[in-house]
Amino acid sequence: MLLISNLITIKLQKDLEDKFLIDFEKNQNIAHKICRIYTTNREEHNDLFQEITIQVWKNYSKFRGDSKFSTWMYRVALNTAISLYRKSTRQPKTQDFNDVVYKIQTIDYDDTEEIQLKALYKAIHQLNDIDKALIFLYLEDKPYKEISETLGISNVNARVKMNRAKEKLKNILNP
Repeated sequence: MLLISNLITIKLQKDLEDKFLIDFEKNQNIAHKICRIYTTNREEHNDLFQEITIQVWKNYSKFRGDSKFSTWMYRVALNTAISLYRKSTRQPKTQDFNDVVYKIQTIDYDDTEEIQLKALYKAIHQLNDIDKALIFLYLEDKPYKEISETLGISNVNARVKMNRAKEKLKNILNP
């Protein structure tokens, strides 16, 4: 009887792992995009992505399906990123070597869009954690209903906070 119980447990665990892999692979860009907002280099990006993956897996058995998996994953990923970001701000900052390395310029390359994106990400980095999450979800074209569900706030509150976050970004980008 114990053997049958163990076999059932192993089968259920395997099914859960398989379902997780399918769900995560379909939505892993969520984690990469959040990593892009909360990190400044490839190493930090990879570390945060790994931590998000671990947290999504650890909490996967708690996913009830009340919302879309992507909405639930946004919430777990954002909470993970915000938690790690807060921990990292307690440590002294060092300058990344990649930020100092010279750039090779090419004649045919128009970097206008890249400069604008860098300016946008630099401005987003100056926002508080909630505003970063709001802007991120907004840039992902998420409806306010999904944004409010992801962040655990009311729809009206999400709209008000979004307008304030947009104003902050405008002021940062156009002082």
